[in-house]
Amino acid sequence: MPVSHTVVVVGGGAAGIATAASLLKRRSGLDIAIVEPADTHAYQPGWTMVGGGVFEQEVTRRTMASVMPKGVTWLKLAAKSLQPDDNQVTLEDGSTLSYEALVVAPGIRLAWEQIEGLEETLGKHGVTSNYRYDLAPYTWELVQGLKQGRAIFSQPPMPIKCAGAPQKAMYLSCDHWLRSGVLDQINVEFDNAGGVLFGVADYVPALMNYIEKYGVDLRLGSTLKAVDGGARQAVFETEDGEVTRDFDMLHVVPPQVAPQFLAESPLAAASGFTDVDHHTLQHVRYPNVFGLGDAGAMPNAKTAAAARVQAPVVAVNVLQQLDGKGPKAGYDGYGSCPLTVERGKIVLAEFAYGGKLAPSFPTWLIDGTKPARLSWMLKADALPWIYWNGMLKGREWMAGPGGLIAQ
Repeated sequence: MPVSHTVVVVGGGAAGIATAASLLKRRSGLDIAIVEPADTHAYQPGWTMVGGGVFEQEVTRRTMASVMPKGVTWLKLAAKSLQPDDNQVTLEDGSTLSYEALVVAPGIRLAWEQIEGLEETLGKHGVTSNYRYDLAPYTWELVQGLKQGRAIFSQPPMPIKCAGAPQKAMYLSCDHWLRSGVLDQINVEFDNAGGVLFGVADYVPALMNYIEKYGVDLRLGSTLKAVDGGARQAVFETEDGEVTRDFDMLHVVPPQVAPQFLAESPLAAASGFTDVDHHTLQHVRYPNVFGLGDAGAMPNAKTAAAARVQAPVVAVNVLQQLDGKGPKAGYDGYGSCPLTVERGKIVLAEFAYGGKLAPSFPTWLIDGTKPARLSWMLKADALPWIYWNGMLKGREWMAGPGGLIAQ
C-alpha cells in the first residue's frame, strides 16, 4: 500500500523548496512531502563569484535540513520513476508515494560524460568548471596562477542553467588578469556552441564592449567535444570540422539534459523536460501535475530568478486544482541573468518570453543594458540574502503570482 500525501514535490532545490514554502504560506498544515536525496542545498548562482575570488565557497551551501520548510515530510531518497496515470511516484528503494497533486522540480542533469575525456581530468591539468561546488575554488586558483598562455572558456548548446554563467566566469577572470597586469600575455578564447553571444539582443552591445576590452577571441558555433588534460588539448566541433586547441586553463560548461527518470516518464515533452503549459505551469495532459524550475520544458532562461517567480504561480494553481478549480495564475517567462562583466559592475539582464525586457527597477535607478555598480551590489549582497531568507521561506518579495487569468 503506497504512502499517501496531498502534495508530493520531487526535488529539494530552489524550485521545489520555494514552491513548498509558498504553498504552506497560503495553506498552513497542508500535507506536503518533498523527495530529495541530498544532504546539502546550494545557492548555485554564488559559484560564479567563488570562481572569481569574490565569495568563499562555504557561504554558498547549507544543510538540506536547515532549508526544509517546517511541517513538510522530507523523504531522503531519489525518485526512480513517475506513474501519473496512477498518481504515484516510485522511489529508489522501491517504495511508492501516492498524491493528489504532484510538483515536478528535480532540476537539470549535468552531462559531463558527453565530452570525451572530461570526467577524468576535471579538477586537474588546468581543467575546471564553476558548475560544480568543489571545482569553483580551483577556477580561482587557476586564474590567480595564470600569468601567460591560453585560457579557453566553453559554452555548450542550449539548454543550460544560467546561460550567462559561461561568460561570467570569463569576464571575472579577465578582470583579474587586467588588474594584475598580465592580460596582454594571455590569449583568452570563448568557444560558444551558439550563434550569438547572448540570446537577448538588447544586452549584446554592452557585452561586446567587454569582449573587445579584454581582447577575447570570440568563436561562435564552436562546441567542445573532447579534452585531453595531460596533453592540455581541447577538441572543438566547428563549421569547418574538428579543431584541436592547446590550453593552459580550460573552463568547461557541460551539456545539460533532463534527469533520466523524468525523460523516460509520461510527463516528458520531446525535450525530456516536464511538458507543461508555458503560462500556468500545469501539465498539458495531467491536470494535477505541475512543473517548474530547470526541469520544465518552458522556453525561458533556466535561472534561480525564474524559479523564484514560478514558485508562487505553481503554489496558487496547485491549490486551485486541489479545490476543484482551474488555474488562475500565470508565468510570463521572467528570467534574470546578472552578468558579472568586471569586479564591481554587472549588466543586469532581465527578460520574459520572446526576449521582451522585464526590468524590476526603473531605468533611472538601474539601466540593465549598461554595466552598473548598483547591480553588482544587488548580486553580491542582496540576492543571496533574499534567496535564503525570502525565496526558500515563501516570502514572495517582488515575485508574487502575477499574470492572473480571467476566470
